[in-house]
Amino acid sequence: MQDDRPPFWLPTLAAHRGPRFLQIADALQAAVESGALRPGDRLPPQRQLALQLGVDLTTITRAYDEARRRQLLEGRGAHGSYVAAPRFERGLLLDLSMNIPPPPEGVDFDALVREGLSQVLRGADSAQLMTYQLGGGSKADRRAGAQWLRPMLGTVDEGQVVVCPGAQAAIAALMLALTEPGDVILAEPFGYPGLMAAAAQLGRHVEPVPADAHGMLPDRLEQACRQHRPGLVYLNPTLQNPTAVTMPQARRLALASVARRCQVRIVEDDPYWLLAHDPPPPIATFAPEQVVYLSTLSKCLTPGLRVAFVLLSDPQERDRFLTALRSFAPMAPPLTAALATQWILDGSAARLAASVRREARLRHRMAGDVLAGRYGGAGDGLHAWLELPGYWNSFQLAEACRCQGIAVMPAEAFTAGSGVGESNAIRISLGSVQDRGRLQAALRTLSDLVARRPGLLQAPLPS
Repeated sequence: MQDDRPPFWLPTLAAHRGPRFLQIADALQAAVESGALRPGDRLPPQRQLALQLGVDLTTITRAYDEARRRQLLEGRGAHGSYVAAPRFERGLLLDLSMNIPPPPEGVDFDALVREGLSQVLRGADSAQLMTYQLGGGSKADRRAGAQWLRPMLGTVDEGQVVVCPGAQAAIAALMLALTEPGDVILAEPFGYPGLMAAAAQLGRHVEPVPADAHGMLPDRLEQACRQHRPGLVYLNPTLQNPTAVTMPQARRLALASVARRCQVRIVEDDPYWLLAHDPPPPIATFAPEQVVYLSTLSKCLTPGLRVAFVLLSDPQERDRFLTALRSFAPMAPPLTAALATQWILDGSAARLAASVRREARLRHRMAGDVLAGRYGGAGDGLHAWLELPGYWNSFQLAEACRCQGIAVMPAEAFTAGSGVGESNAIRISLGSVQDRGRLQAALRTLSDLVARRPGLLQAPLPS
């Protein structure tokens, strides 16, 4: 006779505790970790468990799929699903330091790449894809760039779009084209390390401008413009790296007004706009004549494409930018640029970005649950900013994490200029650990570490 009661290891599902399939997977993981379920134990058939819990079969299927992703279950065909034996990966860091898109659930990325490349090769001369091409992208690439930018900026002139081999190359070329050696570049106190690296290599100086909870302060920007006569202002206004702050519209308008009054160029680096929930319009929409807009595919799709789009309205500046870009990066790789164009024009890029956005939000909910009051994320994007208790400094904690097999980024890695940032924090990235279960385990270890004073770390962490 079939037992109508739910399994002993599964607590009552609650509407306020997140998606039910995740509640089931979390309960299964907790039961395995506590020893209540052991390797080789057989789980209820999916239809039986759906009836016992009063949920649809899809919920149970997703729960079991999630458990397999966490390497908790193994299927044995007609014999059913069983608790898997533990698997060990020795010497491998759990990387919470690199901002890359998480692998979205239900997307066969290998198939997407194969199909996209097949479409590219059917419609293009392969010899053309393997030779030098004019920098800035083909007409089709620029048309794809204009389509990619449409959600952020509306309809743009594809002739103003430049296709680049990644955002880092674009930032360096903009420095070369729009500033002179020795010029100052203004930025927020904590920002993208690639900006600081490029400025140091090119003989430019990054100076921090104070910010608050809404981003760079307009009055302090105006003061800094009059003091330093900067060549550029660099802003990352949506889900800012590393603080995850999104500037409200009023702050964006105020900064655009300062740029117009001071006649200074803003480089608006906006890699996370498509991942944010209802973000304000970019600063470029308020002052297109003062703003160079930059959007990369690396944070919404995959860094392997190495494609970014720059919108430059001034034709003379666009020519200078292309000349600077060609001096060290003659072109975006034609094959990957063609794949990016194919995905954008056939809608695959938008679907993939939507899947990445859903996965990122799910991971933020997981981080919020595990880290509780310490969680410093916006609920969107690829990273969170964790302010630390006074008994830790960020370098200490990063080293303690490394000893536990986890990589995080200390606040000092993001400090603009030569000043010392005021924040005692770390950035954690939620996308680079592919398996959700391993990500959750890393977050739990991090939470335990932060809760302990450094002098107490000789005692073992909870298992």
